[in-house]
Amino acid sequence: MTEQSRARFRTEARAEHPDAVLLCLLAAAEHTLAPGAEPPPTLEELLAACQAALDRHAAAVRLAVAERAPATPEETAALLAAVLGGRERFHGRPADYRRLESSLLPEVLRRRRGLPIMLSLVWTAVAARAGLTVHGVALPGHFIVAVGGPEAGNEYVLADPYHGGRLLDLDDVAELVLRTGHHFTPDMLTPAQPLDLVLRVLGNIRSWATDRPEQARTQLWATELSLLLPRHPAQLRLERAELLVRTGDFLAGAAEMDAYAEILDAFDPDSATKVRREARAARHRLN
Repeated sequence: MTEQSRARFRTEARAEHPDAVLLCLLAAAEHTLAPGAEPPPTLEELLAACQAALDRHAAAVRLAVAERAPATPEETAALLAAVLGGRERFHGRPADYRRLESSLLPEVLRRRRGLPIMLSLVWTAVAARAGLTVHGVALPGHFIVAVGGPEAGNEYVLADPYHGGRLLDLDDVAELVLRTGHHFTPDMLTPAQPLDLVLRVLGNIRSWATDRPEQARTQLWATELSLLLPRHPAQLRLERAELLVRTGDFLAGAAEMDAYAEILDAFDPDSATKVRREARAARHRLN
């Protein structure tokens, strides 16, 4: 099942218009469809169930639009907050940062809880199905959405799905950004691109697993999926190599380290030497 989901993940990541929802569902399949999952759904069943859930929420939004006829971005954002944040109870809490499920779209749809980026993805996916214009905004440390826009001159408002759709003004946004040690600039409101969103979701999973050594295999699949994206940090190759060693695949991990060391030779020979020492140490663990 992993081979099937990864093949689709790779294909979708290279599509002309990648679907962030599908990519996040395929990523979640690495965990949901892992051996031991009860009951064991098929990949198609998992995808169909999640798409049906998004369609149901979109139907509720369309009904509210028909009843209220929102005329401004503020009214549209209030409608989405009432339906998704209110009636459907999509929101987040600090405890959600300690749960892997908060980064897995099927679980977010089931629990109505998740990290800001996942809740923002739900808002954008539901809004698109309902014919509304909403896009994600990748602030440092906190994902939000813009309702309206994003073309120049179009009006929009900013909302925080993590807090049920609370409206944000630019001072609120600047404060959110400042908490991460950055200073707000208008370019931060640029619509998030699907592949950047997916890479950030996978980064959240990797970060969660890094703090839990027993979750090395979770970190490994998140790293391997990140490497399937057309753009990714080069150091992920070394991370994958180290994780292969940690999970017992010493020869494959050592081979990956040697390949990464060849890349480093051109601009960081000292680091290349260090990586080759790690590769030798990995091979020695077979003796």
